[in-house]
Amino acid sequence: MKTIFLGVALTLIVFVAGCSTSGRVVNREPADGFSLSQYKTFNFFDVETSGDSSISGNSYQEGVTLLKREIARQLTLHGLQQAANPDLQVNIGLVVTEKVQTRQTDFRTDAPRYVGQRNYSWKSEDVEVGRYKEGTATVHLVDRVQNKMVWRGVVEEVVASRKAKREEQVTAAIANLFKDIK
Repeated sequence: MKTIFLGVALTLIVFVAGCSTSGRVVNREPADGFSLSQYKTFNFFDVETSGDSSISGNSYQEGVTLLKREIARQLTLHGLQQAANPDLQVNIGLVVTEKVQTRQTDFRTDAPRYVGQRNYSWKSEDVEVGRYKEGTATVHLVDRVQNKMVWRGVVEEVVASRKAKREEQVTAAIANLFKDIK
C-alpha cells in the first residue's frame, strides 16, 4: 500500500512540475561567433515608454525594473558584472496586450433564436468568456564597441494578476530565456 501511495505521490509531483509555466521562449538569435564569455561587463539602455502603461494595475516601470533585476541576475550568473562603461549593453522591450478569450456558439448545441412568426434565424456568434493580459519581453544584447546586436531573445507569457505570481513568472521566464546562452 505504501508503494502505491509513493508512486501516486511521485506521479503527482512530476505532473505538477510539468504544468508549471516558465514563459514560452519564442526566439533566441545569437550573432555568428557570439559567446557571452567574450564580455566582462554589462549595463542597460534607458527604457522609454509609450501607449497604455498599466500592467494589471501596476506601472510599466515596475515591470521593467523586475525584468532588469532578473536579467542582471542571469548575466551575473554567467560571470558578467554591471558597470557604468560596459562591454555589453542590454536593451529591453516589453509589450503587454489585453486579450479576449471567446467561444463560438454552435448550432448543434444552441437552439435557433426565434425572430418572428415562422421566421426563425440562427447565427453563429463569438461569446466573450474572459479577458487576460499577455506579456512579451524582448532582450537585445549589443556590443558597445561595434554598436552591433550580438544576441536577441524573446519570451512571452500570460501575465498573472497577483504581484507575487508575476514575479515568479518573470524569474522563471528570464531563467528559461538565458538557459542555453553560451
